[in-house]
Amino acid sequence: MDFLFNTNMQFFIFAYLIGGIPFGLLLAKKFAGVNVKDSGSKSIGATNVLRVVKEKNPKLAKKLGAATLLLDALKGLVILIIGYFMGLSEATLWGIAVLAVVGHCFSPYLNFEGGKGIATGLGVLLFMLPVETLIGAAVWFIMAKTVRISSLSSLTGVLALFIASFLIHPNMPHAPIGLIVGILFYKHIPNIIRLIKGEEKRVI
Repeated sequence: MDFLFNTNMQFFIFAYLIGGIPFGLLLAKKFAGVNVKDSGSKSIGATNVLRVVKEKNPKLAKKLGAATLLLDALKGLVILIIGYFMGLSEATLWGIAVLAVVGHCFSPYLNFEGGKGIATGLGVLLFMLPVETLIGAAVWFIMAKTVRISSLSSLTGVLALFIASFLIHPNMPHAPIGLIVGILFYKHIPNIIRLIKGEEKRVI
């Protein structure tokens, strides 16, 4: 059990456990009295919180959706900031980033189910690859305003970020970001299938 006293291991555990906190589920239950796991896409992310709560209280839906987005992004970002100022290596920081996303997507508090990881991925990648993440966010914004399909906008932004990482940092190890991108696309498989079939709903 000595490995539990290793600083890197402690951060990895915290990243996974804190990343797994289902803020969307908790906020929607507390303030709107709804279970997002039972409605809409059954995801715990901001988009589903907005969609489900909107049926009951449109004004509250926007607030809870924004709060979910912010908290999901911060839960990985904050651990990275703490780790950075404690002098952890870049490799360890990438491990923290990956595990925060894994925690959100496969939460230990939800029988290893969870959200789709976009907000948490945005938070950790904004810290690790700020320029690439801003490029991805710009692509997401353009897609969101034009096609108005949440999943397509998110995946296009993620893909733009991934491509930009090769162009801006060609010599960096791309395995961690590839793993994060792979998880995000894996969690969006149902959305991708609906996109192919033309059945994915637009955000109104």
